[in-house]
Amino acid sequence: MKRILCSLALSLLLTACASQTQTVPNPAAPDLKVTSGDQTLTYTIADLQAIATAESSFKDSTYTGVPLPMLLADAGFAADSISAVKAAASDGFSVTYEPDLFQRQDVLVAYAQAGGPLAAEDGLLRMVVPDGEGKMNVRMLVELQVVP
Repeated sequence: MKRILCSLALSLLLTACASQTQTVPNPAAPDLKVTSGDQTLTYTIADLQAIATAESSFKDSTYTGVPLPMLLADAGFAADSISAVKAAASDGFSVTYEPDLFQRQDVLVAYAQAGGPLAAEDGLLRMVVPDGEGKMNVRMLVELQVVP
């Protein structure tokens, strides 16, 4: 009986340790789609890093990423031609940002956290809206849909 309990405890411990491992993002893999109508652009983490690097904080964490207005400009969108930007997560959750948010330089598409990669529950990318509600800070970001 002791042998079975020890085996069970060891199995649970190994399972817990395996689930705590973080995936290191591949900076060359396409991670983000920016879409509008028939136009779709894809960005890797390396592409995002090449546009600009900035930091913003949310809930006592500092994140590194590209300011959303700079990403939209890089994708060819003029701020005055956009009415909204919808941020979509891999699990289907989405949030729509109005101009007062998507034009702010402190709103980021984050690819790192101070001291290393994003937490596993954040995915490879996340939105960072300082001083915004938690739901505005979309985790597991995979697409930005630009609404003209």
